[in-house]
Amino acid sequence: MPDLDDSIGHALGDDEAAKLGDIAAAAGIGRVHFLAWRDLDDPEAGGSEVHAHEIARRWARAGIEVGFRTSYAPGLSQVAWRDGYRVIRKAGRYLVFPRAAISEVMGWHGSRDALVEIWNGMPFFSPIWARGPRIAFLHHVHAEMWDMTLGSKLARLGRTLESRIAPPIYRRTRIVTLSNSSKRELVEDLKFRDKRVSVVEPGIDARFSIGGERDLDPLVVAVGRLVPVKRFHLLVDALVTLKARHPRLRAVIVGEGYERPDLEARIASHNAETWIELPGRIDDAALIELYRRAWVLASTSAREGWGMSITEAAACGTPAVVTDIAGHRDALEPGVTGFLGATHDDVATHLDTLLSDDALRRTMSEAAAARAARFTWDATARGVLEVLADEMPRTRSR
Repeated sequence: MPDLDDSIGHALGDDEAAKLGDIAAAAGIGRVHFLAWRDLDDPEAGGSEVHAHEIARRWARAGIEVGFRTSYAPGLSQVAWRDGYRVIRKAGRYLVFPRAAISEVMGWHGSRDALVEIWNGMPFFSPIWARGPRIAFLHHVHAEMWDMTLGSKLARLGRTLESRIAPPIYRRTRIVTLSNSSKRELVEDLKFRDKRVSVVEPGIDARFSIGGERDLDPLVVAVGRLVPVKRFHLLVDALVTLKARHPRLRAVIVGEGYERPDLEARIASHNAETWIELPGRIDDAALIELYRRAWVLASTSAREGWGMSITEAAACGTPAVVTDIAGHRDALEPGVTGFLGATHDDVATHLDTLLSDDALRRTMSEAAAARAARFTWDATARGVLEVLADEMPRTRSR
């Protein structure tokens, strides 16, 4: 994901802030603590961190006192303020879980009216130690992601934790996820109760919009952290296959991560260094320009809660070809704003179709921009606050 700073995004309007303030006041929500593995300024921040930030800053603008507890990252201060809410970074990547729990139990960072836990692979197990109203963000099931990022023993532990140990502990917790397809996985695979899982779709910043000019030559863009779950090696292979049919094809894969050396080696093995670029992380303005120039947005990811790059590109009038997974199925309307590919070959075939058909690409471009207009961070912040407000009397009475 791109770097986002305090200046990004349109300011929350007074009317919207007033609506959020009214919801919070009626429910008795004055102080909220977020628990997260990483925060927005972390070098490894991605879509989950953007999602939490956009909600937190809108709640803060509405008068809610928001504290954001996360792990320490080298080069970042332990305490910082961002867009009206306080960020506390203490303990390492794994010690943050027990340390945050102890801090909350002891009240070291002040009292709270409600707790928001962001369950990103490893949970904080807030149902065991947290009293009072709370909700948990769970964007998607991690499943095979454990095997992609950890050794066999740790991966087995992660899968057991996610699928068997944690769900019973969270059985009475209100879970918030991003899409209906992700909710189905949470209910079917992790056995959460349907009525305890709420869907609140993510938003996109209004700066992602149509403008500029398309590149004269075919340009495919992909965005995401360079980690195994994104499976960019499959995209590289598909692009190399397409190069024979589209000699002027170029591609840009935006993002940074520990798989960069492997991807660079794979690109070099195909002698594709001159037309497949890995620019690393880029700022928001550069990303918007890239979306506007692109012919197609591509993703070969194995797991996503939503697939933010799909919606961001759509807002810039760029259709997408992506893997057929939970999250992608909601971010894209198949056959209208792009294509879902069940296999590696399907992705290559659909990319070929869009790159070859100017009329189809224009039609999908218009449909993508129209559909993306419905996704706003204001609506997301309000939707999550409504879920939390609904939990206030229920949890207090319990």
